[in-house]
Amino acid sequence: MFPRALTTLFWNADSDRLRMPWRLLAGTVLLVGLAVVFGLLFQALVSTTRTGALASLFAGTANSLLLSLAGVLFTTGVTVVGVYLAGRLVDRRRFADFGLHLDRAWRVDFAFGVALGAALMTGIFLVELGAGWLAVTGTLRTSAAGASGPTASLVGGLALAFALYVLVAVGEELLLRGYLLTNLAEGLRGLGATLAVAVATLLSSAVFGLLHVGNPNATAVSTANVALAGVVLAAGYVLTGELGVSVGFHLSWNFVQGPVFGFPVSGTSRGVALVAVAEQGPDRWTGGEFGPEAGLVGVAALVVGLAAIVAWARYRTGSVGLSPAVWTPELRE
Repeated sequence: MFPRALTTLFWNADSDRLRMPWRLLAGTVLLVGLAVVFGLLFQALVSTTRTGALASLFAGTANSLLLSLAGVLFTTGVTVVGVYLAGRLVDRRRFADFGLHLDRAWRVDFAFGVALGAALMTGIFLVELGAGWLAVTGTLRTSAAGASGPTASLVGGLALAFALYVLVAVGEELLLRGYLLTNLAEGLRGLGATLAVAVATLLSSAVFGLLHVGNPNATAVSTANVALAGVVLAAGYVLTGELGVSVGFHLSWNFVQGPVFGFPVSGTSRGVALVAVAEQGPDRWTGGEFGPEAGLVGVAALVVGLAAIVAWARYRTGSVGLSPAVWTPELRE
């Protein structure tokens, strides 16, 4: 038998499960294992003769987006399945307890998040345009057509880009806020609820920033600013106990930033935009080729967004406070 002290190091007898660091390690191993297994299957699929014949379908803006969508669908699928299994097998949590109680209140929060993200990105566009840091070079653009005018590829590209950013928002919020932040906050609650949630927010946001280090045109500044965006996204979760605000904000911020106003989205472009723009202002304000998230205008918008989320939480509940569901989830029998 293992010495009691050693068992206690790994096992929490009160909740009858692994302690937080080992839960996160087990969850990470599970996610990586799923990614490897399904990644090998996916690679085998794309290497078949049939898939090779279908490769011609991925020519042009809209269809190249379809290829990107397939990759994001794979990543998000692995994330959802992995978090579900980690919750059930390791955490003893219901899947909905990771911030996904999809009731009316959740949907209202989601709608607010969508409106807020869209409004802030519109504000960034107008500020930069008014300051002369931005030039509109065209409308209704696809990288394939390169000319104005509604086209089937534009409509398809916008639809596929929207679907892609839905998947990105759901996958990243579920993993980083719903799963990681929740586990960290619960494991650190011996520090006191407020400090535990604060540390969990900072750590999960740092991970969020580091996940974007490999993006095109990423810099130390862009990484820090993306981490700040993670704090704003986390605020929607820790103040409500649900991911509605966070998912809605994440979705509309990305979609309006790229496919609507033509900015780079964390250094990437999907090749389709309702408004085509050219940045011509100082990078420290505009973010340059990484996009607004790396500039001071984007930082200002995030600060406004954080204040708006706090105000929304006060409006919805009558007060502002951390949701106990973040650090004391109800465990499944």
